[in-house]
Amino acid sequence: MESQNITIKEERISAEEYIEFLKRTDLGSQYPKERFKERITKLVKNVSISLVARNEEDLVVGVLFGLTDFCYWLYIIDLGVDRNYERQGIATRLMKEAHEIAGGEKDIAVYLVANEKAIPFYQKLGMKPSDDVMQYNHVDWTDWTVE
Repeated sequence: MESQNITIKEERISAEEYIEFLKRTDLGSQYPKERFKERITKLVKNVSISLVARNEEDLVVGVLFGLTDFCYWLYIIDLGVDRNYERQGIATRLMKEAHEIAGGEKDIAVYLVANEKAIPFYQKLGMKPSDDVMQYNHVDWTDWTVE
């Protein structure tokens, strides 16, 4: 079932509004506690693609953040939907819109780190696990959930 009253547009969201949104999603557990507000403020300001889905009351019900060179690749940083709006096609719409903005599926490869529960969703979109991603991570990281 696809929701007809959800609008998606490129928009810079405030850190405060994004943090409130995180409380209504499963994304809130993917960030470390260290310098959380400061880092979220940088995140919302600096992403290449910032797509926001809103309902008729202007409530944020979906967000996609991506980094792209607009030539070859798109890295999805965040893709989340408010728990009360899941399974309405919002995440799929956000992914398709971001891919188009970045340059389209004929030119742009999409990468992301998937939450284990989200893997079936990404597979449904045609994504496959990759063996060729490298990592360098020495970040202080205290697990927690935004509440």
